[in-house]
Amino acid sequence: MASINIPKLVLGSSSRPRSIPVIGLGTASHDRDPTTLKRAVLEAIELGYRHFDTASAYGSEQGLGEAIAEALKLGLVASRDELFITTKLWCTDCHPHLVLPSLKASLGKLQLEYLDLYLIHWPMSAKPGIAVFPIDEKDQMPMDFKSVWEAMEECQKLGLTKSIGVSNFSCKKLENILSFATIPPSVNQVEMNPTWQQKKLREFCGANNIIVTSYSPLGAKGTRWGGSHVLDNEVLIDIARARGKTVAQVSLRWIYEQGASIVVKSYNKERLKENLDIFDWALTEDDLQKINLIPQNRFNVCEAFVSPDHGPYKSLEELWDGEI
Repeated sequence: MASINIPKLVLGSSSRPRSIPVIGLGTASHDRDPTTLKRAVLEAIELGYRHFDTASAYGSEQGLGEAIAEALKLGLVASRDELFITTKLWCTDCHPHLVLPSLKASLGKLQLEYLDLYLIHWPMSAKPGIAVFPIDEKDQMPMDFKSVWEAMEECQKLGLTKSIGVSNFSCKKLENILSFATIPPSVNQVEMNPTWQQKKLREFCGANNIIVTSYSPLGAKGTRWGGSHVLDNEVLIDIARARGKTVAQVSLRWIYEQGASIVVKSYNKERLKENLDIFDWALTEDDLQKINLIPQNRFNVCEAFVSPDHGPYKSLEELWDGEI
């Protein structure tokens, strides 16, 4: 079975010129069975996937690490350097003195000497402790953005991660980081798909050499907050039918054409293969115009991070700085 050669995007602010594959496999799943994850990762590598995305909060770092070790043992990849591994700092570790220990703990679970990308998962801190979601509102607290980011920069300077970035950050919060960063964030991983296109954020990131990575590119059907709003969208269904593609492929192709990278989660081999079949065709101008007119709605508003009585964000407006 021939594997697909996935295009890459050049990352800014890396310790040396590096690039991120435009599509990667996400491992956030209610299915915590490491055997299922391991099989999916090995199949994905055989198909050509080289980017794998995890987080300390997902509970999938250990399973991913075992899969990587197995892939190397089987010779599915010649060396670890062929892979691009992302993990994330959870809110309970978003404290200056806990950033480095948390990264080292993640590396231990992943059985790796370094990460390719380390992200601040959410723009909020919480009382130190076990990574759980939702976080009790009494344990939520404001993040010291400057000190935490300095600790992230130190992780890159030590070579424990090749690049650093953020996730779920608004333009305003990115602007705050950029005001003091000596190493700017190279990536902002956010919800993005044709029903939540993030035009303002993409423009801001593009102007500041920050790559936008799309999570929930297909709407995160089956999650506690996602739904079928992408896969059941009539505009996308009509375009897919006319192009002889699936709705998933149309959505992924649209994201790719916007210059973003993608993290898509599937443990099904046929869908893993299908999700890579987006590089040898293009959407038409008419397709793009129709997609631009799709009504917009952020689904992952994350009300769990909002508390009128506790924590840093009293409203969704404050959490997203109006980008809702």
